[in-house]
Amino acid sequence: MSTPSSKAQEAREVVAGRLREMRLDAGITGRELAVRCGWSESKSSRIEHAKTPPSDADIRAWCTACGASEQADDLIAANRQADSMYVQWKRLQRTGLRRLQESGVPLYEQTRQFHVYCSNVVPGFFQTPGYASALLTSIAQFRGTPDDVSDAVAVRMDRSRVIREGDHRFAVLVEESVLRYRIGSAEVMAAQLGHLLSVMALPSISLGIIPFTAPRQAWPLETFTIFDRQRVHVETLSAAIKETQPSDVALYLKAFGNLKELAAYGADARTLITAAIDALD
Repeated sequence: MSTPSSKAQEAREVVAGRLREMRLDAGITGRELAVRCGWSESKSSRIEHAKTPPSDADIRAWCTACGASEQADDLIAANRQADSMYVQWKRLQRTGLRRLQESGVPLYEQTRQFHVYCSNVVPGFFQTPGYASALLTSIAQFRGTPDDVSDAVAVRMDRSRVIREGDHRFAVLVEESVLRYRIGSAEVMAAQLGHLLSVMALPSISLGIIPFTAPRQAWPLETFTIFDRQRVHVETLSAAIKETQPSDVALYLKAFGNLKELAAYGADARTLITAAIDALD
C-alpha cells in the first residue's frame, strides 16, 4: 500500500514526466533548455527526475522555452496539488501558528458537511480559548515556532463561528480518552468539557463519544476531517496529509461509519462528559 508521502512523490514524478515529454517534443536538450531558461543544466535534470520541485516561475519558464506556454497553468495546478498532498508541520508552522489557522478559514466557510474523528484532542471548532491556548502553546514549544499563540487562538475562535452560522453540518466522533487527557489546568478542562455539553445541543451538530468500554470493531485512528465527502485532512506527528482521490476519501468515510457504530449519543454521551468533569475533582 502506498503511503501518503510516496503518493505525493508519485504525483511529483507525473509532473516531472510531463515536463520531460514537453522538452523532448520540442526537440531540445537539457542543456539547451537550461540556456533558454537562464539556469544550470543540473537544475533541469533535477526537475526532470523529480529531485527538485519546480516553482510556478520554473514551470512557466520551462513551458515558454519549449514553445508550450499554453500548458503552464495546468502543470502549475498539478504541481501545487502534488506539493500539498504531504506537507511537514515544520514547513507549515515555520512562521508561527496564526497564519496556519488563517489558511484554513476559506475551506471551513465553504464546507457544508463535516465528518470529524478525534482520538487525541477536542476538535478545533469546539475548543474554548483556554484549551486552545494550552494546546497551541505546547505545540509551539515542541516545534520551536515563533510565539504567536494569542493571535492563533483568536483566529481559531473566530473560525469556530461556522458551528453557529450558515448551513454547515457537523458529524463528530471523539474517543472518551479525549475527555480525560489533561490539556491545561483542571479549571481549563472543566470549562472545555462544559462547553462540549453546550455545543452538542446545537441543531447543526451530532456529537458521538466512543466509550472506553465499547467492543472495538474499529481500532483508534489518527485524527481526520472529511470535507463535503470530497477531501480528507489527516494529522500525524510529522505532517499534514491531504487525500482527494475518491477511493481514499471513501476509505475514510467507511472508517467513520464503522467508528460511528461504537459511539454513544445524547444522554449517554452527556453522562460520559459529566463523568470526566467529576473526575477532575
